[in-house]
Amino acid sequence: MRAVVVGAGAVGVRAARQLLFLGEVESLVMIGPKQARLDAVVESLGAPATAATDLAAAAGGVDVVILAGPRGHLAAAQAALDAGASVVSVSDDVDDARDLLALDAEAVERGLHVVVGAGFSPGLSCLLAALAARSFEHVEEIHVAKVGAGGPACARQHHVALQGPAVEAGAGTWQRRRGGSGRALIWFPDPVGGVDCYRAALPEPLLLGPAFPSAARVTARVGANRRDRLTAHLPMLRRPHPEGSLGALRVEMRGRQGQATSDRVLGAVDRPAVAAGAVAALAARWAVDGRLARTGAGGLASLTDPGPFLAALADRGVKAAIFEGAGASANQA
Repeated sequence: MRAVVVGAGAVGVRAARQLLFLGEVESLVMIGPKQARLDAVVESLGAPATAATDLAAAAGGVDVVILAGPRGHLAAAQAALDAGASVVSVSDDVDDARDLLALDAEAVERGLHVVVGAGFSPGLSCLLAALAARSFEHVEEIHVAKVGAGGPACARQHHVALQGPAVEAGAGTWQRRRGGSGRALIWFPDPVGGVDCYRAALPEPLLLGPAFPSAARVTARVGANRRDRLTAHLPMLRRPHPEGSLGALRVEMRGRQGQATSDRVLGAVDRPAVAAGAVAALAARWAVDGRLARTGAGGLASLTDPGPFLAALADRGVKAAIFEGAGASANQA
């Protein structure tokens, strides 16, 4: 496999390491804006990693490009497709999700993949939703919540997302909600526990709505405190931690099996950068190996079989959890 990773931050470096761990990497090109940072990353990765600053030049002859930099992935994705490479984006930006999904027809025509939101959330969250859906004949509602950030760029994006507007999907329609509204106390797997979560500009509804068209409602919330909400319209008051803090996901699904209606709740706890890097690298490996469900653009809920993908992630140390109750601790699965 010949790969390019755009972004040498917390997630990009983790994705590169995971690619090398998965093996059979003939070349790995790291791209970023700061040469000193790139040189240090390439030295830590070792062969076959090299550094570059221009995607158009580096993408020639490669199999897959992982976009792990800040939002604004459309131009880089188009350059990768033009070079004949599949694309894996870890962006959690709503505009990125819309733009990349719009590349579906072009990617199908070229016989390539555009994996949208292949990180912690979206990404692992979409896989959990796809796994939960196996319990139902008819999916009625999906509610996603997350807490934590993978690195500085991710933390800044969460800050912006609280400004909204939030998008909610359901029954073929889209609704816009005010960011920072809809407070809900969400219970995540231990040791995170209960966190106040709010509506935000998150891409899960854009990815899960098409994957589960029967769902009457698809929502997404992010953990935030009073300071986060009050300062969402201002520049960040604190410099984000370079590796982010402990993060968590919760995916609650309601559906019918026969005449019975029930809920299924799955979750995960990990450092978002670690989990996002593993998800992105595995998605890239599957794209190159032809293991994705189809060519074109889509989220992981519509492009993968969640069972084998989550099992492979568990081998990398990223594990899901099954809730026994709304406020209960979670059991590892």
